[in-house]
Amino acid sequence: MTFRHFMSALALAAIVSGCGPTAQPLATGLNPADMDTTYAPGTDFYNYAIGGWRKANPLTAEHSRYGAFDKLIENNQKQIRSLIEEIAAGEHAQGTLQQKIASAYRAVMDSTAQEALGLAPVADDLSRLAAPLAPNQLFALACQLTTKGVGPLFGVYLAADIKDSKNNILCIHQGGLTLPERDYYLEEDEAMAAIRAAYRQYVCDMFVLHGIAKADGTDASQMADNVLRIETAIARASVSAAARRDPEANYHKMTADELRAAYPHLDWNTVLQAIGIDGLDGVGNVVVQHPAPLAEVDRLWSDKGSQAALAHVCMWRIINASAPHLNEAARTRHFEFWGRTLRGQQEMRPRWKRAVMAVDGMLGEALGQLYVERHFPAEAKTRMEALVAELQRALGQRIDAAEWMSDSTKAVAHEKLDAFRVKVGYPDTFRTYDDLAVGESAWENECRSAAFEMAHMVATRLGKPVDPTEWHMTPQTVNAYYNPTTNEICFPAGILQPPFFDMQADDAFNYGAIGVVIGHEMTHGFDDKGRLFDREGNLRTWWSEADSQQFNERAAVMRDYFNAIEVLPGLNANGQLTLGENLADYGGLTVSFQAYRNATAAAPLPTIGGFTADQRFFLAYAGGWAGNIREEEMRNRTKSDPHSLGEWRVNGVLPHVAAWYEAWNIQPTDPLYLAPALRTSIW
Repeated sequence: MTFRHFMSALALAAIVSGCGPTAQPLATGLNPADMDTTYAPGTDFYNYAIGGWRKANPLTAEHSRYGAFDKLIENNQKQIRSLIEEIAAGEHAQGTLQQKIASAYRAVMDSTAQEALGLAPVADDLSRLAAPLAPNQLFALACQLTTKGVGPLFGVYLAADIKDSKNNILCIHQGGLTLPERDYYLEEDEAMAAIRAAYRQYVCDMFVLHGIAKADGTDASQMADNVLRIETAIARASVSAAARRDPEANYHKMTADELRAAYPHLDWNTVLQAIGIDGLDGVGNVVVQHPAPLAEVDRLWSDKGSQAALAHVCMWRIINASAPHLNEAARTRHFEFWGRTLRGQQEMRPRWKRAVMAVDGMLGEALGQLYVERHFPAEAKTRMEALVAELQRALGQRIDAAEWMSDSTKAVAHEKLDAFRVKVGYPDTFRTYDDLAVGESAWENECRSAAFEMAHMVATRLGKPVDPTEWHMTPQTVNAYYNPTTNEICFPAGILQPPFFDMQADDAFNYGAIGVVIGHEMTHGFDDKGRLFDREGNLRTWWSEADSQQFNERAAVMRDYFNAIEVLPGLNANGQLTLGENLADYGGLTVSFQAYRNATAAAPLPTIGGFTADQRFFLAYAGGWAGNIREEEMRNRTKSDPHSLGEWRVNGVLPHVAAWYEAWNIQPTDPLYLAPALRTSIW
């Protein structure tokens, strides 16, 4: 959508938002009970703003984290459950969308049927892998598992070529790790050692449960050692989550012959034929994102001494992937490690939530179409588009005001900003699921869905240009994204609800909440990674060398600040891993505050309930990150998530925002105070 389209929507939004002289006063969108004023804003703004919410929403046994995002997700799940159960209550002809939704839901909800099936849905695959196999036969079976969502220790997919963004290309990326990140295999601290020990026991128990190992566990121990040995070898060669954020370092274009020469022990025709591509010669060039771990996988497949271990790894990958979709014994043991040990959950999610998630994962856009018809009003889309236009204008103003940026770079930055493709609510055209068969086995449905998605990817991308209308989230998703290769920002209907977007609230709230989300996604286009892409979505240098140096120096201030934050005893935040998201939070706040001031300049909002409009802006922002979290989940997210923990998206980012100091009269004696010279200063 172009900037001209935004201008036409803006006039209507001024009426809807209640800013006209005859409009009814709007609510603040805030609940004073969410606050805890025993804290001082300059000491702990996070708990000052949402400490009451945290007390009123304690963690229940099923949650490792429960926050404003999670609460909204659960509300959406309840709405989707209602839609699904209306359909599931009826009888539908085989092959209809209604039958597929109903069958996918019943397959998870019918505990009696699941127990009757037991472990049988994976028995044939495990039996084939357990048989005596030549190396090429084992590799072929490993490749065939790709259509079940389980690959041969690396990943293959088709996506936009980041240096030729209009066209798709075959990409190969690292894989082969079951634990969330390489650090879980390599770090020697007590917490990681305990997780590895629990993981090894989990592997042993599951091999015994499936009857592959003896009941006394003697050979299961060797199988678990094999799994750990292979995965640890791959982990040593793997690229860290922080390093994977560097697009240039993870782009290695090769011809088919160069790929064969670099990794001669991987049969690429077998790899591609397993996912529906005739062979390597028909795909043109390829991009290897992570050469070192792929080289290690190539070595492992060539090592005759590793064949038995690789067979165990292939068995393990399907055992672990299938466990949540099999009988109670498999699900429980899976939960004990992944839920309880790794994330601190005390109980599994209720069956209905698991069933809703299963249907959502398989038939997401079909559910999305039903969801928006019932729960997303047209006026919300209109107002959101107007807000986006205002944020776009404000970011342009912040670019103009950036004294450190040269005029030539500013001119190209404006071109990129004006070229943003904006997606709000839902796609213009919804996907169909005619070729997806859905039956009565939860695991078989998952496998069919994986194969369906793979076939869809090949059919729509192989040898074809990038489709800029494609959505990468479903309408009911509570999230948003920026995609650098299409230079697009997307805001699904699912997030356009309180506490992020409230049609009944005033501009102080909506700019502080959804406005910051919009600004966050926009500034992703200019963060440490997004800024490397031009208006067409191509990875190329368009900044002057001096401007790049200035940006990197200013971004390093944020990186170093977060590196010094201790989230748990002995565990610091990862400022490099979270840099892009932290810069986007900072940019979102700065840009949205500018847009809010623009929108209210002619008619400033009054003080309500003792809080100025500026203060309400920052309270609304903090409200989006309200939440409680277990220590296990804090560790898990700190190691693997590019987003900072909720507390630090407030207390870690606001000290870099000048308007926050003015709104709350933050003084040098306050613990959160940062001297201006120590603050990030980009936008």
